[in-house]
Amino acid sequence: MYKILAVEDSPAILNLIRMSLEDAGYLCVCAEDGVQAADLLEERQFDLVLLDVMLPGIDGLEVCRRLKGDRMTSNIPIIMLTARGDEVDKILGLEIGADDYITKPFSVRELA
Repeated sequence: MYKILAVEDSPAILNLIRMSLEDAGYLCVCAEDGVQAADLLEERQFDLVLLDVMLPGIDGLEVCRRLKGDRMTSNIPIIMLTARGDEVDKILGLEIGADDYITKPFSVRELA
């Protein structure tokens, strides 16, 4: 079973993500801020990280930089999941190491 870390500061969106991924057969671990996400990434192995950009504590871009800069986590795919849909934001996210960039609002079926 694939284990996914979903990082989102909106409890309603995080719950929606968790439910849709679990319904699709994935194990979903949730974090509500960048600090919690960083802690979980040090403790556990994940197959994928869904990462909001605008997070309290450590923002999603910094979490992405840290993941891609650490040889222990650099191979974990990252999908940025954010309301920031400008071309500049997308390019920045991809340049720092995100593997894909999905803008909100999004389809939970597409996400799963």
